[in-house]
This record gives sequence, C-alpha cells and structure tokens, in this order.
Amino acid sequence: MNLGLAIFLIIIALLIGLVGGFYGARAYMKKYFQDNPPISEDMIAAMMAQMGQKPSTKKLNQVMNMMKHQQQK
Repeated sequence: MNLGLAIFLIIIALLIGLVGGFYGARAYMKKYFQDNPPISEDMIAAMMAQMGQKPSTKKLNQVMNMMKHQQQK
C-alpha cells in the first residue's frame, strides 16, 4: 500500500507542477510581450510606407494603441 500511495502522490505532484508551470510561463510571456511588443513603431511606419500611406505620428499612435488593446484581450 505504501508503494501505491507514493505513486499517487508523485502523479499528483507532477500534475500540480505542470499546471503551475503552464500558468507561470503564460503570465511571464504576457508580461514580456506587453513590455517588449513584437512590432515597433518603426516597423509599422515602414509597413505604412510600403502600402503607400504617409505614416503620421497620429496614425502610428492609433495603430500602436489598437495593437496594445488587442493584446490585452
């Protein structure tokens, strides 16, 4: 019976560790992408220029705010 209890506790500890690790990594990545967005204002300006639009400061701020809002969902 001792062996069965030990195996059960090991499995429970493994499951708790996996769930905790998943949520910890998820929170870390959310914070990382919030602090370091994958697309910068320079990249957005370059994309707008390629599409033939003149990248004004107002448009850049609108796009950045839109992306930040989208990430928070």
